[in-house]
Amino acid sequence: MSRVQLAGSKRPLIENHDSLLLDLDGVVYLGPRAIPHAVETISAIQNSGTPVAYVTNNSSRSPQTVADHLEGYGLEVAPDHVATSAQAAVAIMKNELAPGSRVLVVGGPGLRAEVTGIGMQIVDSKDDKPAAVVQGFSPQVGWEQLAEAAYAINEGARFYATNTDLSIPTERGTAPGNGSLVLGITNATGVVPTSAGKPKPELFWHAAGLFDAQTPLMVGDRLDTDLAGAVAAQMPGLLVFTGVTDATAVIACAPHERPTFLAHDLRGLLAPHTQPEQRDGQWVCGQASAAVTAGQVELRTAAAAELDSDEWLDAVRALCAAVWHEIDREETVDFTSIPRL
Repeated sequence: MSRVQLAGSKRPLIENHDSLLLDLDGVVYLGPRAIPHAVETISAIQNSGTPVAYVTNNSSRSPQTVADHLEGYGLEVAPDHVATSAQAAVAIMKNELAPGSRVLVVGGPGLRAEVTGIGMQIVDSKDDKPAAVVQGFSPQVGWEQLAEAAYAINEGARFYATNTDLSIPTERGTAPGNGSLVLGITNATGVVPTSAGKPKPELFWHAAGLFDAQTPLMVGDRLDTDLAGAVAAQMPGLLVFTGVTDATAVIACAPHERPTFLAHDLRGLLAPHTQPEQRDGQWVCGQASAAVTAGQVELRTAAAAELDSDEWLDAVRALCAAVWHEIDREETVDFTSIPRL
C-alpha cells in the first residue's frame, strides 16, 4: 500500500467527491450538543445534491434511533443512511455461525435487534451454551455481563466485537470505549475477538455502497478508527480537530492512520485545501515552513498562529509533510521535538 500524504484542492473539497461518510461522536456532535458549524455544513452539502452517510462504531443504538437523534439537531437523515458496527458484526456472524445459533449479547438494544434480525437466538447466560458472544458498547454494560461473557468464551463460545475503540469523547471529557471493555474479557480469556467496525474496511465499503459511490470522502476525528479505516478502505480521509485528536498526535501518527486532508471542523468541506510543497529541503504550506534536521523538528511561521486560524492549520500541514517524509525515508525523528501548537 502506498504511503498517504496530505493532498490539496483548489476548489471546495466536497466538490471532488460524490458522497460524504461522516463519523458521529466528535464530528457531528459531542455529548448532547451539536458541534458548532456541523449542522449548517451538512445541510448545505445535502442541499447541493451530495448524499451523506453516517458511519458509527456505537452499536448500542439502531439506525432509526441514530436518525431520530440527528433529526433532533435539524438534519434530514434516513435510517438506511446510517451504517453501524453492529450491522458489520452480524454480517460476519451470519456467515460463520449456523442459522438460529444461540448468541450471548453484551451491549445495547441496537446490537440485540441486529442479532435478532439475522435469525439468531439471544441468551444472557453461559449456562444456555451460546455458540458465540458478541460485544458492543452500551453505558449500561457492567461487571456481571462481562463476567458471563468470559465464562462462555472460556467454555468454547466464539468471540465477536462490534468495535475496539479504547475511548470515546463525551461532553465531560474522554471516557472508556468498547475496546477498553473488550480488553477486560480478553484479559480474562486470552481470546482476541473478531472485530467488525472501524478500522476494518468493510464498514466503510458498506457505507459507500449505500449510494454506489465512486469517490467517497470519509470524515472523522480519530486516527486509530476513522482515518485508519479510510486508509484500509483505500479512500481519502479528512481529519477534523473537533474530537479526540490534537495536532501533535496527527503529526506523529503511524503511516496507516494518516489523513489525506486536515480541517478545524466540517467547514473545511466547503473550503479549498493548501497542499504542502517541498522547497530547498523544507516543506512549505502557506506562510509556514517545516523541516527535520538531524532528527529535530523545526517550524518557521511569519507570525504567531492563533489556534482556529488558517495560519495554524497551514503550520500543522507543513509539520505533517516534513515529519511524514522523514518517516517514509526511514530516517530518525525525535517526536519530543515537535513544536506545540
